[in-house]
Amino acid sequence: MKIRSAGALVAALALAGSLAACGGSSTSSSNSQQAGGTLVIDNAFQLKTADPGRTFEPTGLMIHQAMYDTLLTFKGSDVKKPVPALAESYTPSSDGKTYTFKLRTDAKFSDGSPVTSADVVFSLNRVKNLKGNPSFLMDGLTVTAPDANTVVITSDKPNAAVPFIVPNPALGILNSKVVKQNGGSDAVGADKSDTAEAFLNSKSQGSGPYILDSYSTTTQVVLTANEKYWGPKPKYSKVVIRNVQANVQRLNVVKGESQIAVDLSPDQAKGLDQLQVVSGASPNVFFLFTNNNPAISKTTNNPKFQEAVRYGIDYKGLVDLAGEGAVQAPGVVPSMFLGSLTSGDAVTRDVARAKAALAASGLSNPTVSLSYPSDVQVNGLNFGDLAARVQANLKEVGITVNLAPASVQAALDTYRGGKEEMGLWQWGPDYPDPSDYLNFLPGQLVGLRAGWAKGADPALETLGQQAATTINDDQRAPLYVQIQQSMNKSGPIMPLIQSAQILVSVKSVKNLQSNAVWLVNIRELS
Repeated sequence: MKIRSAGALVAALALAGSLAACGGSSTSSSNSQQAGGTLVIDNAFQLKTADPGRTFEPTGLMIHQAMYDTLLTFKGSDVKKPVPALAESYTPSSDGKTYTFKLRTDAKFSDGSPVTSADVVFSLNRVKNLKGNPSFLMDGLTVTAPDANTVVITSDKPNAAVPFIVPNPALGILNSKVVKQNGGSDAVGADKSDTAEAFLNSKSQGSGPYILDSYSTTTQVVLTANEKYWGPKPKYSKVVIRNVQANVQRLNVVKGESQIAVDLSPDQAKGLDQLQVVSGASPNVFFLFTNNNPAISKTTNNPKFQEAVRYGIDYKGLVDLAGEGAVQAPGVVPSMFLGSLTSGDAVTRDVARAKAALAASGLSNPTVSLSYPSDVQVNGLNFGDLAARVQANLKEVGITVNLAPASVQAALDTYRGGKEEMGLWQWGPDYPDPSDYLNFLPGQLVGLRAGWAKGADPALETLGQQAATTINDDQRAPLYVQIQQSMNKSGPIMPLIQSAQILVSVKSVKNLQSNAVWLVNIRELS
C-alpha cells in the first residue's frame, strides 16, 4: 500500500471494499512444461487499471508482473539483487549517472513481433509523461536508444537505485507500435493526449508469460498463457485473480475453491496445517513520530520528550500484537533491503530511562494527541490497535496520549500537511532500495510531515547526501546503517514494527514466495 501519491491510498481502499462472488472449483495445475490447469488467487483488490503506465497499487503490480517484462527483475523473494529480464546485462558508469542495458534478441511480444529498444524508450517515457502514480519512478531519468538492442538510462545525479527501480511492473515494456495505433503517446503532454488506457484494459500488450483475457476492478481479472512467450512456458493455462475479503479467502482456500489466499492475517492463518503457509516480515514499516515543529507542539518537539517516547514503547508487545511473522523494525529500512539494521541495533524498552528523560524535559504530566487512520488495515493489522498499545505504554511513563482517529482521507490531509502533534503511519516501499528511505530525513518528504525541517540535524543530512550519491553497494550500505543508528539515538521518528506478510496455498502449488514489490510472482508458480 503506497501513501506517497495523493489519492492513491484512498482509491485503493475504495476498491478494496468491493466484494467478489466466491465459490466455483478449479482444476489442478500440471507439473509439465506445457501449460495446463487453472490457478485461482484470492486477493482483496487494490486495483485501478490494467494500464501499467498508470498503475501503482499492489494488486495491479502483481497482475502486471505476469503480463509485462521489465529490463531487470527479481527472483523469488530476493530484492537485494536485480537479475536479467529483457536486458541480458547492464553496465553502470563510474559516476553512477549512466546505465547501459543490452537487450536480449529473442524476446517477443504476444503478437510475435520483436521487443526493441524503441519499445523500451516509448514505454518508459510514456510513464514519465503520463504524470500518473508511478511517474515519480522516472524523476531525473532520461532514456535513449543508440541502436535496436541497446538502451541507455541517464540520471541527472548519481543514482545507485536505477537497477532497483526498473524491475517495477509499472515500467513494463509495451508494444509501442500497437499502443500508438490505439491512442498511446510518450510525448510531453501525454497526460492529456494519451487515450490508450481503455484499450489496455481490454487487451495487454506485453511480452510476459500471460496475456489479459478479462478485466474488472471489482470482481476478477483473468489471465491466459501467452503461447508466443519467449521464455519457459507458463505452468498454468489460466490464472484467475478474484476480489475477495480476507475471511472469505480463508474459507475458499480450505475448501479448495481457490489455490492461494493473499490477505490473511496471522490469526486467520492459524490452524491451517493441511495447507502451505508462507509467513515472514513484510516490507511495510509502521512508525511513530512526535512533531518536531514548535509551531505545532512545544511538547512533542522537546528532545527529552522524544527520548521518553522512544524508550517508553513496548516494541516486543507490538510485535506480539501484530502476530507471527512480524518483527520489530530496528530502523526505517526494511530487513530484506540493502543497508538494513540488525535486530541488535533495535531500540529496547527502558521505562526507567524514559521516566528520567521525561523529568529532564521540564514537562509536567504532558498530554498529547495521537493521530492515525481508523478505517484501514495493513497485513491484517489495525492502526487503532497499535495506537491503543502506544497509549498504554506511554501512560506508564507519565505521558497522557489522547487518541485521535480519523478517516484515511482526513488523516492523510493533516499528515501530509505536517499538522499532526503525534502520528502513527506506515511506509510501503516505492522500490526496494534504501535510497527510498532518505525520505525520512530532515527536510525530506516524511521528515517534513514530522516537522523535521532542513537544517535540524546537519550531520545526519550530510550523511544522507553522501548515501544518495554513493554508488558502490559495499560503501553505501554502511552509510545507511549509520543514518539509521543516528535516527535511533535522537530525532522525532521512531520505527516500530514490520507487519507480517502471510501467503496461504494448497500444497500442490510450488515455489510460492512473497515479494516486496509484487506480492506473489505468478510467473514462478508451478
